[in-house]
Order: sequence, then structure tokens, then C-alpha cells
Amino acid sequence: MFDLLEEKDRPRTAAMLADHVKENGTHLTTGFVGTPYLCLVLSRFGYTDLAYELVLQKEYPSWLYSVLQGATTIWEHWDGIKPDGSFWSDNMNSYNHYAYGAVGDWLYRIAGGIELIEPGYKKIRIQPQPGGQLTWAEASYSSVYGPIRSAWSKLADGSLELKITVPANTTAELVLPSGQRGRILESGEALDHVSGVLSAEENAGVRKLTIGSGNYRFTIA
Repeated sequence: MFDLLEEKDRPRTAAMLADHVKENGTHLTTGFVGTPYLCLVLSRFGYTDLAYELVLQKEYPSWLYSVLQGATTIWEHWDGIKPDGSFWSDNMNSYNHYAYGAVGDWLYRIAGGIELIEPGYKKIRIQPQPGGQLTWAEASYSSVYGPIRSAWSKLADGSLELKITVPANTTAELVLPSGQRGRILESGEALDHVSGVLSAEENAGVRKLTIGSGNYRFTIA
């Protein structure tokens, strides 16, 4: 997470981390320090599918385990309420702790795809990464320039729809999800007919658009 390893050693170490997660049945074994960074590191090194498996895991220990136990906030302990209904502790058991809830950072940045490029979100990267069992996701952030919105959905015909809001006086770099190779339209129009699309390029298999402020509905068919 913090680039303490030499660059040549990072992919190997990330692979070891991914293997460790799998060996634990795709369950969480991290505490307050490690949990906020786990999914971000997995996605950074190409294991986003595994990160989705962790996020959507329902068996203890997991985020959704507590949700299925009726939680509306994040607990201090993965087993705040145990599978048999007993409590981790009767007298020291917080049901509103943020450290494990920091997975929300991953949800905004990876599932939703909203990333800061310049301070204050003057320049934004929108790079949603669909995955897991999800067929749609939507994220919004109230920046100093106005609301930023990123939403994606998989359509019945196999195409992908992206709805993007870029606030006034900002620009966004839209990086299209990998694996989506079809024709790109905005509200049914070719990109060269859309004034808000400032540029479009493809480099090393990555497709990227630069867009100005406004509301957009892209489809990749």
C-alpha cells in the first residue's frame, strides 16, 4: 500500500497476499490497521475480482455477515454477534466503529470509480470497474465544484451503460472498463458529434476520454 517494497518485489508480494486470502476461504482475517487497505491493494495489483468476492462474502467473518445479522452500522468485532446468537462481549462491544467500514473507500474508488487527480476535484478520474455479482453500481460525491456522479449498469443486450456527471469548471478523465471493446456512443450519438467530449484515445489497450462539465450517458455496445 505504501510502496515500502522495491518495485520489482511488489507483484510477487501482492500474489502472496491474494493466495493468503484464498487460503482463508476468501474471508477477512485483518484488523483495524489492515482492513482499510486490503481491497485497494488487491485492485491495484490486478485482483479486483477477488476484492469483489471479499466484499460480497456473506459467511463470517465478512462485511455482509454483520449486515445479515441486522447491522445498520459497522461493528467493532467481526463476531460482535456470533453465528449462534451469543455476543463477543456483554460489556465491551461497540456496534458503531468505522475502521472496518473504511471499505467504503474502495466502493467509491473502484466499484463506483470516482478518483481525485487534482486537489479539490478540479480534475477527476472516473474509472468504474464492474465485477462480482453486481449488475449495477452508483456513487456520488459532493465536491466544492458540485456533485460528481458515476453510475454503471449492464444492459440485457450485453452492452454497458455509464451515466456520468461532471461539475462546472472541472474536467474528467473517463477510463472505460477493461474488456469493453465495442463502439462508444453518448446519448445515441457518435463521440465526434458530442461537444463535451474533448478527446478520445487508446493506449496499450486502455480506452480513455477527456470530458468537460455536464451530464453524459455513454453506452459501449
